[in-house]
This record gives sequence, structure tokens and C-alpha cells, in this order.
Amino acid sequence: MLLSGDRAGVRTLTLNRPQRKNALDAELWEALRGALGAVAADRDVRALVLTGAGGAFCSGADLAAARADVHPVDKLRIPTEVTLLLHELRVPTIAKVTGVAVGAGWNLALACDLVVATPESRFSQIFARRGLSLDCGGSWLLPKLAGLQQAKRLALLAELVDAEQALSLGLVTWVVPGEEIDGFVEQLADRLAAGPPVALAQTKALLNEGAGRTLREALASEARAQPINFATADVPEAYAAFAEKREPVFTGRWAAGRS
Repeated sequence: MLLSGDRAGVRTLTLNRPQRKNALDAELWEALRGALGAVAADRDVRALVLTGAGGAFCSGADLAAARADVHPVDKLRIPTEVTLLLHELRVPTIAKVTGVAVGAGWNLALACDLVVATPESRFSQIFARRGLSLDCGGSWLLPKLAGLQQAKRLALLAELVDAEQALSLGLVTWVVPGEEIDGFVEQLADRLAAGPPVALAQTKALLNEGAGRTLREALASEARAQPINFATADVPEAYAAFAEKREPVFTGRWAAGRS
């Protein structure tokens, strides 16, 4: 139910329950947790693409498949772990959204660093229609990305919004024609995979953490992170490439050549 494929440092994870618009049941949640853990442990993976099969991204948690024997306190344990794993991955992540991204499915897309959609994509924080409150990080992600008032609008009214509306709210990074999205995401992932892995990981963490910090705290974090970048071979490689008028080849290795 979860497909995984690698290409030139890019791993693609595809939610594969098209008959349910890739709704997340217990098995798929477990598979996604394992797959994200594997990405975190694999230094050969330089970028991640998360997408869905059959013309949909994800219609949220599969409530029809919910297990009755699980205590309510435990129902969100694995979804919570999945959201944290995805958000905190050291590698850049891209959500490739075709069709619907609803509820937990939309929030998994928002937990990615970049979101690419098509004009046909549709989004909803559908929880209120199901008698539920936000989960999978929606209460944290939405206000940071769209602002508090728009977050309340999306959550309280549970509206279905199109890709252009989501783009205007800062909840989608690009909207590209459906016939172009595969090539667009492939090129985008290749660019990220070719970047300096240590520096990108540091930058991603700084941005994720800096949103809730003071300027003084952010500057202190930057001062701690930058020496790590200087200790890699990527910095002298970048300088040499600039002088030689060529593209740099980043590896993330320490300057001494150790892996």
C-alpha cells in the first residue's frame, strides 16, 4: 500500500490506496512511519517526494477502517510520530499533490517543505465536518503558514479550497499544469538532491525552529550551525567551482575526507 522508489538520490514515497483516494488506514500509517524512519537513516537519500496514486494525494485518515479495539488516547500515537518524522527529516521534502488533499492528508502535505499542486487539486481541513478537531500538526502548521485568522477560517468552516486559493494563502508553493507536474517535481527534486546536504539540513532546521524564536535566539542558532558547514568539503568545493566557472559537486563529507 506504500510504494517506494529511488532515483539519483531522490526517494519517492507513494500512498497507494487509490480505491479509497489513498486514505490512511492503520497499515498505511505503519508503513509510512517505517519508510520515513528509513529515509532518516539513509545518507544516500538527498531529497524526498511524497505523493499519492490514482489521481489523488490523500483523503485523510480512513475512519471506516478505524480499529474499535484501540483506546482513544492511543489513536493518534502513530499519526503523531509520522508527522514529526516528516517535518523533522534532515533532507528537503516535496509534496506532489494531484487531486484531493484532505484532513490529515493535507496536513502531511503541509509538513513537507514544499508543496506542488495542479489546478485541479482541492484541499480541506475537513475535521469539523466529522465532529473532530485538527490533528497531524494542523493547529501548528496552519497559523504559521497562512496566519491565525485564515487558519481559523479553514479549520472552523472546513471549506474546500482550490489550488489557487491555497497558493494565495501560502499553503501551496507552486501550481503547475497536470501534464507538467511529474517533470516539474523531478527537476525540483534533482536540484535539491544536488545541493549541499549538511548546509540544507542546517538551514531547514534553522527555519523550522526560528519561527518561534527571538532574533537573538535565531542568531545564536545560526552561529552554532555555520561552523558545521565550514567543517565539510562542500564549502571549499563551492569556492573552487565558482573560481573554475562550473557547477559544484556536493557530498556532505567532512573536509578531512571522512564519510
